[in-house]
Amino acid sequence: MKHAIWNPWHGCQKYSEGCQNCYMFRRDQQVGRDPTAVSRTKSFGLPLARARGGGYKVPAGSTLYACMTSDFFLEQADAWRPEVWRMIAQRPDVQFIILTKRIMRFADCLPSDWGAGYANVAIGSTMENQRQLDARFPIFAQAPIAGKYVICEPLLSDIDMHAYLSPDILQVVVGGESGPNARVCDFNWVLHIRAQCIEKNVPFYFKQTGANFKKDGKLYKVPRKLQHSQARRAGINTGLERLHPMSGNEVELKLF
Repeated sequence: MKHAIWNPWHGCQKYSEGCQNCYMFRRDQQVGRDPTAVSRTKSFGLPLARARGGGYKVPAGSTLYACMTSDFFLEQADAWRPEVWRMIAQRPDVQFIILTKRIMRFADCLPSDWGAGYANVAIGSTMENQRQLDARFPIFAQAPIAGKYVICEPLLSDIDMHAYLSPDILQVVVGGESGPNARVCDFNWVLHIRAQCIEKNVPFYFKQTGANFKKDGKLYKVPRKLQHSQARRAGINTGLERLHPMSGNEVELKLF
């Protein structure tokens, strides 16, 4: 195990514009499950779980992406979060990456020993459009976090982040929206964010085109299986692809 997803709880409440077509809601509804029902999962204790040989199931050097079917700072999970923080603190040999739209709740959800941040915790704050960036980035910029990522996914508008970007941001990740009701992602927005990252010396990663991708004034319908590979074919990433390593399967589509 090198990279894995850890969902200590499942279920969420839609919070902002980026949540409109949430994939978790879509999948839960397809199997007749209520996506707004928040509950602990069977993998709640994964970081400390032991294998038959006595060692941890999650070996040292692994990266765990937390709460990918919920939000780490969801109000309904307040009673469980202290135990999760204790497990994270007990595994300094594992890197935890937490993505959240609820950075506004960050200061109210920290353990007493957080200090300047746990060295093994990086947090990605989602900022899907200009309105959410203006609301969230000032709080995120001041937050005591050892590793910070900015997530513009699903990207729903052009974004000007000149006033907020600084070299302490490890990476800006940009991606279009997937799913049958996906909103358009314009390549000009992607390039504008990239230019700002280059100016501020912040690594940039174009993760996926999304299902409806506009380039040079033309709208492309991109199948799900091609959305990541087509973003890579654009050849515009700078720095390491640290947050979202992808497979190397290239598929032909005449976008780039």
